[in-house]
Order: sequence, then C-alpha cells, then structure tokens
Amino acid sequence: MAEADGAVRKHTVRSFDEDLAELSGRIVAMGGLVERQLTMAIEALVNRDSEAAEQVVKDDRQVDDLEEIVDELAIRLLATRQPLAVDLRTVAMALKISNDIERIGDYATNIAKRIKRINVHEPIKPYVTIPLMARICAAMVKDVLDAYIERDADKALAVWRRDPEVDEYYNTLFRELLTYILEDPRLTSGCIDLMFVAKNLERVGDHATNIAEKVYYIVHGDQLHRARSDAP
Repeated sequence: MAEADGAVRKHTVRSFDEDLAELSGRIVAMGGLVERQLTMAIEALVNRDSEAAEQVVKDDRQVDDLEEIVDELAIRLLATRQPLAVDLRTVAMALKISNDIERIGDYATNIAKRIKRINVHEPIKPYVTIPLMARICAAMVKDVLDAYIERDADKALAVWRRDPEVDEYYNTLFRELLTYILEDPRLTSGCIDLMFVAKNLERVGDHATNIAEKVYYIVHGDQLHRARSDAP
C-alpha cells in the first residue's frame, strides 16, 4: 500500500510539474507573438507599409486567445492543486504576467492601426528617435521574458532599471514634436499621431517593467516597488 501511495504521489508531482511547464510555455508563446508584433509595427511605421500594419492587427487575436488559455489553466491549477510557496507565486503571477503581455500586444496593435493615418501625411522627418525607443522597448520585453524563463531575478531587475531610459526618450520626442507644431501648425495632425505612437511605446516599457516586478516576486517572494535608487 505504501509503495502504491508513493507512486501516486510521484505521478501527482510529475503531473503538476507538467502543468506548470505548460503554463510557462503558453506565457512564453504569448511573449514571442507580442515581440514580433512590436517589431513588425515599428518596421511598418518606418517603411510606411500599411499592409504589414494590417497583419499586426490581425495577429492580435492570437495573443488574446493565448491569454484566455493561460487564465483558464492558472485558475484550474489554483483550484485543484492548491499550490504553496514559490509554486503559488508562479501560478498567481502567471495571471498578471499574461495580462501585461496582452496589453503590450494591444499597444503594438494600436501603433499599427495609427499607421494608415500617418501614411496620409508626408513624413515630418526621418524616423530616428521612435525606432531607437522601440528598440529599447523590444529589448526590455525580450530580456524580461528571458528572466521569466530562467527565473533570473537579477535580469528582471536590470529590465526594471531601464524604464527611465524609455521615459526620457518619450519626453524628448514629445518636446521635439511640440516644437514642430509651434513652428508649423499644418504639421499638427501628423505630430499628434507620432506622439500617440511614442506614448504606446512608453506604455510597452511600463508593462515590461511590471513583468520584471512579478518575476522578482516569483523568485524572492518580495515586492519590487521601491525607488530605483533604493533597489538592491
């Protein structure tokens, strides 16, 4: 009987580990999709490619579908497995991380939707700041997903500390575009569209930072909400 009980426990543990692996795999798949969405949206902006922008919008449904799968799996695990300690944090944070990833996908989609409006106007200037800002945001998303896969709190912390860099790019671009509007009011519509793109990128950085906080919490069981100068 004891041997049979041990076999059942081993099976249960293995089954739970498989469920956790599936949960993580779904989140990583979501992350890969939104990374691609973000990259495609910025390339479509720079290349004035409305067709590529439409594809970004179409791909958003896949991200939404994966989020629903993650939510259902996490809720089932919480209800049936009653995980403890790090396993509980892993499952609970999966619900929040999937939401952050879905929001990043939404912002990439918002950028793509704006491209048709932007392409109506003549380019205001060669796109320099926005692609640089987007590159940092994309790197933050990639690195924080790597931190999640590896359960690497230090890598998550490094992403968390990059958010002010994104904010600085946004502020610089906002001031620059405002100057264009003041100098030539005919550029107002195009500049506002680009401000919208920049704001969406800034929000991507915020959500990557949110994920970094959750990865840190999974690993250490401690919140990462202190001022950056006071962070470990």
